[in-house]
Amino acid sequence: MQLQELVEQVPGFDVAAPKERIKLFAWWLHTHGGKELFSPVDIRGCYDKLHIDEPPALATYLTRLFEAKELLKEKGRYKLERTVRVDLDKKHGVHQSVVAVSKLLIDLIGKVPDLAEQNFLAEAIKCYRVEAYRACIVMVWNVTYNHLINWIMNDTGRLGNFNATIIKRNSKKAGLVITKYDDFEDLKEREVIDICSTAGLYNSSVYKILVGKLDRRNIAAHPSAVVMVQSQADDTITDLVNNVILGLL
Repeated sequence: MQLQELVEQVPGFDVAAPKERIKLFAWWLHTHGGKELFSPVDIRGCYDKLHIDEPPALATYLTRLFEAKELLKEKGRYKLERTVRVDLDKKHGVHQSVVAVSKLLIDLIGKVPDLAEQNFLAEAIKCYRVEAYRACIVMVWNVTYNHLINWIMNDTGRLGNFNATIIKRNSKKAGLVITKYDDFEDLKEREVIDICSTAGLYNSSVYKILVGKLDRRNIAAHPSAVVMVQSQADDTITDLVNNVILGLL
């Protein structure tokens, strides 16, 4: 987690007392900065990263936190006292899987050129971070389906094969010819997935992933008593990103 991402998630950070900011920075340095011990220079670096002024007499605040036993001192450097760090872990800590999945989504933004997909990804990241897993699953599916359509449209051979296969899947749509993005509105999402499969545009593994994740999206998108948890969001994100979006570039 980047420092900017952390402070954006902390209510009242901009009006927090200097000692609370220092403890938060210390926690970030321990947890995400890879530092077992930190120095006043490291704390100043956090202020610099955020483009905010450090408090006057920073050393005095560190000394007071040490005297209050919120910091421990070792060889001229500091570390958070255990109970203080545990408390901050509870408030701001995240499981490594959350860090990994968030990074996967963030990195993907730079790999997809389509603006709509970038916007969907940005919303999916926000949903994931606030544990809105239903919404996250829906947004990641939107990214994937939009990507699938663009992938078909961006190659004349794929598009021609897709159009030739429509009648094989649904004789009632024999006159349908896809020439632009909006034409896909005449087909249901499942129909598009099935047509691609019959046309041999992707393998059976991708087909099974798309069908399974579409079913999950449908459950997530409609009111029900079914609970969506982090593991389901993680599975949806990693499967669709790694095996569909990155697989169909």
